[in-house]
Amino acid sequence: MSNHIPKIVVVGGGAGGLELVTKLGKKLGKKGKAQVTLVDSTHTHIWKPLLHEVAAGTLDSHEDEIEYLGQANYSGFRFRLGRMDGLDRKNKQISVAPTLNNEGVEIIPRRNFDYDYLVISVGSISHDFGIKGVREHCLFLDTTKQAEVFQSKLLQTYLRAHTQGKPLDEGQLNIAIVGAGATGVELSAQLHEVSHLLTAYGLDEVNPQDVKITIIEAADRILSGLPKNISDATLSELNKLGVNVMTGERVVEVNDKEIITESGSVIPAAIKVWAAGIKAPEFLKDIDGLETNWMNQLVVRQTLQTTLDDDIYAIGDCCACKWQGHDENVPPRAQAAHQMASLVYKSIVNRLKNKPLPEYEYHDYGSLVSLGRYSTVGNLMGNLSRGSMMIEGMMARVMYLSLYKMHQMALFGPFRVMMLSLSHLFRRSVHPKIKLH
Repeated sequence: MSNHIPKIVVVGGGAGGLELVTKLGKKLGKKGKAQVTLVDSTHTHIWKPLLHEVAAGTLDSHEDEIEYLGQANYSGFRFRLGRMDGLDRKNKQISVAPTLNNEGVEIIPRRNFDYDYLVISVGSISHDFGIKGVREHCLFLDTTKQAEVFQSKLLQTYLRAHTQGKPLDEGQLNIAIVGAGATGVELSAQLHEVSHLLTAYGLDEVNPQDVKITIIEAADRILSGLPKNISDATLSELNKLGVNVMTGERVVEVNDKEIITESGSVIPAAIKVWAAGIKAPEFLKDIDGLETNWMNQLVVRQTLQTTLDDDIYAIGDCCACKWQGHDENVPPRAQAAHQMASLVYKSIVNRLKNKPLPEYEYHDYGSLVSLGRYSTVGNLMGNLSRGSMMIEGMMARVMYLSLYKMHQMALFGPFRVMMLSLSHLFRRSVHPKIKLH
């Protein structure tokens, strides 16, 4: 009988990846039945749907982030810092690029990791579609670091306007957000709240009305991936907040002072955010012969195994999986990543027991869009009804917050989540409502 301990490597510690290694570590790693390793290019995890709050400063990332090394110690997996940049399927190895410090000095050399089962869960990045000036002049919200850069620039812009002692220049406090998906819409509402909070905290030389927030969307309505009644309700709320929403406007160029659309509209803005479309990271494109699509996503079967290699799985935003009964792929949402992580966990456990593999079927439980303290709107998909039920207000807000609690439950269990929630309440009672540095 072989004494070989299977090596399971998960690349990417986002919503799906971290939940998966946590479950595998507790089930297999702690008992010595497998060696479970997480590889990620950063030290910490934060739930990606919270990044717009980090960007606005209404959430301090350092209070809600999870240390991978700490979670690994608690859950029975190993964490290795590094960015995957290559794959050798023949020898069943991944290649991880050297890690450099802020001065560009190498602190961790290039390494290879062997695997028996590989799960790629590297998420997505913003897709600029090759539009002139986007990379140079727009801010992105793909990572915690990018969200913190945005928050820092936002605060600097306010401080400059507060202390300059002369009237504002045109567009000096204008913020333009390209893309009216959930990220763009939720960010706009958070920024509206921030404009009032900063005035309350003493930056009162800036009038909240001086802050002009514009959303630019190429589709004919905002939240085009959600039912129209959700779009309409959200648009109504944004209008009440004074957010300028431009639909049917395709961006063709961005420069340091403004955004230009195909129709000839010119939107002056000091801060420009790109939240229009996603793709998987570039290194995945046709990696070692695996099948990928135009968005660099790894094409997978219903088992979530890649089409050309049974020992490689892909989950979350970086995979293209057919949505059964629909003409499209499973949408890139946190709930999809959560469901995929659960399925791959079962699949790997079953393989170690020589049992049949489960097939993935995406269950859409609806979508919720938070407009900060102003409103939450969304729809619930029920098995009892053929369609969806629209919800707004307090019920929608509670359900929106519960999505994050479900993620925490998967990582920590009920007792630790209860303690975290109490800690959060105490912290909120003594800290300012916005990060002020």
